[in-house]
Amino acid sequence: MAPKMTVQTQLVLRALLENPTRELYGLQLSEAAGLKTGTIHPILARLEALGWLESRWEDIDPAVEGRPKRRYYKLSPDGAEHARHALATARTPISRLAGLRLGPAAGGIAG
Repeated sequence: MAPKMTVQTQLVLRALLENPTRELYGLQLSEAAGLKTGTIHPILARLEALGWLESRWEDIDPAVEGRPKRRYYKLSPDGAEHARHALATARTPISRLAGLRLGPAAGGIAG
């Protein structure tokens, strides 16, 4: 089963496919996709429920690090193949998505 191929979902998949074996946490994915974090987390949850993504919480002590734990995401082996196929068959051509990546400033996230 494929997720709804919204432009936002395609941008998230495209960001994940830039390096399919690399783990990224939410803010990194948000910046890579040019979307707000509140937009990507429901997409990530759907993709994980479908088995396209794997996730894990980092093993840190938040008190020592001075920040909350991060949840890291990466494409599963099957998920990478599903993502490539979904992007290849999406109604919005991937070439049009390149112009839609607004970057962190448009999403309200400063580096």
